[in-house]
Amino acid sequence: MKFIDEVTLLCSSGHGGAGCVAFRREKFIPFGGPNGGDGGRGGDLIFEATKTLSTLLELRHKQHQKADRGRHGMGKDRHGAAGEDLVVKVPVGTLIKDFETGEVLADLTEDGQRIILLKGGRGGQGNARFATATNKAPKFAQPGEEGEERKLRLELKLMADVGLLGLPNAGKSSLITKVSAARPKIADYPFTTLAPSLGVVGYKNFRSFVMADIPGIIEGAHEGAGLGHRFLKHLERSGILVHLVDISGLPDSDPYAAFEAINRELAMFSEELDKKGQIVALTKMDLPAAQEHLAEAQAWFQERKIPVYPISSITGEGVEALLDAIAERLWSAPKEEW
Repeated sequence: MKFIDEVTLLCSSGHGGAGCVAFRREKFIPFGGPNGGDGGRGGDLIFEATKTLSTLLELRHKQHQKADRGRHGMGKDRHGAAGEDLVVKVPVGTLIKDFETGEVLADLTEDGQRIILLKGGRGGQGNARFATATNKAPKFAQPGEEGEERKLRLELKLMADVGLLGLPNAGKSSLITKVSAARPKIADYPFTTLAPSLGVVGYKNFRSFVMADIPGIIEGAHEGAGLGHRFLKHLERSGILVHLVDISGLPDSDPYAAFEAINRELAMFSEELDKKGQIVALTKMDLPAAQEHLAEAQAWFQERKIPVYPISSITGEGVEALLDAIAERLWSAPKEEW
């Protein structure tokens, strides 16, 4: 399935039905009086979060969302039916913004959460409502109130406890494949992952947490380099970031400079993302080149007081210790100690 995480919609609630101008006309009943019914209210436009959806793909092809209008009032005191509400289902984690101003209107973070974003117009009153002692035959009624219309921008931010980040080909997809049932594409070339993926990691004592894998980030992503940094928003809701660093390319490549460059990209994208706690995983420990530079890498990160865990997603070496550290951060340690 194609992963769509942004979509623009033109939304409108239903117009209210018009009130009716009518008079009672029956045999042997002269001057029967007004009996025009009221118009029905217009339908509301409602957004509902559901965990059965994982992308905004369906809305990409339905960019006009309009609720049902209220029916007009009729004679014999018959009121118009109310318009049917339109419920637009979106994935959990969807942010709804005003397209023009960028104002955040709703953040749907729980399954089943609903919000009435556009209220339907009120129905107009029929002429029966306006009969008085001095005006027993009013020849007017109210028109229905118009519904609201708004252009909206929907952004999906994946709901995950743990976010994986690193350079392309650092081993993110291999790790999420090792610890969960997620099966992203894995290959020995950069930018294999083109869309974020989620995996549920089963932990001890029947506990579990959600891990998110996003496409690799490179220096200059904020200027559009590589795949840009549009996928970084999927890490903003993560409680912990696991930064994967591949040291098997030393001394030809500089993983330390790349580590600092990616952190600069985080800071440029979001101050909140920059402040998140990080755990570093040194990947590909099944390769001799990685083993050779392990002590040097551990010393570099420990100097900066960054917890580091050497792992191999192929052999499973160190993976359990990494999951233990993640679990401790998620369920034990207060955030100020991260």
